[in-house]
Amino acid sequence: MKILIIEDEPELAQSITDYLSDENYLCELAGTYHQALNKVLAYQYDCILLDLTLPGGDGLKILDELKRQHKQDGVIIISAKNSFEDKIKGLQMGADDYLAKPFHLPELAARIYSVIRRRNFDNTNLILQNGLQIDLLSKTVTVNGMPVLLTKKELDLLLYFIGNKNRVISKSALAEHLSGDLADMLDNHDFVYAHIKNLKKKLSEAHYGNHLKTVYATGYKWEV
Repeated sequence: MKILIIEDEPELAQSITDYLSDENYLCELAGTYHQALNKVLAYQYDCILLDLTLPGGDGLKILDELKRQHKQDGVIIISAKNSFEDKIKGLQMGADDYLAKPFHLPELAARIYSVIRRRNFDNTNLILQNGLQIDLLSKTVTVNGMPVLLTKKELDLLLYFIGNKNRVISKSALAEHLSGDLADMLDNHDFVYAHIKNLKKKLSEAHYGNHLKTVYATGYKWEV
């Protein structure tokens, strides 16, 4: 799962990054309004942490741009501005949640988890599909009660596919999801193919149906 941290305080941004990285999130940083705007327009995120007071512009304008572009990224406002008006305005403009500074990092992680679960997985901790069960809290996968041992990247891919079921996803979108903006610097997307090959092999060995389809010259689709 990929997170964009829009925060101009370097120490706070780094502490959030360190904590969320330990929770197996892929984190990217933006410290100014223009950096943040460029990232949200160029990439897709599972959740955006948005400070309202940024060098170069108002964070609420980023919310407005997300809405104008019809983007579906989850947004949690994290701001020292704790006025009732700021909170209501942010939520009315499309933010999913609002957390006032200072906050505890475990609470932030819980809010992020809640936003992603609500947006992608119908607000449930257990994903069930034809004998496949994914426990989002324990990050475990079973097929007909038997454990399937996936790497972090493989689990992330599986969740990404299920969260976008019946949609064709390009290799470049998958590369971006797994590697963030570093994907732009890669010569090819062979690593995406390698992770998908391993994921398909493990699901096949667990006698799970072939829901992950290759779409010729386009990408992949989780078909249900």
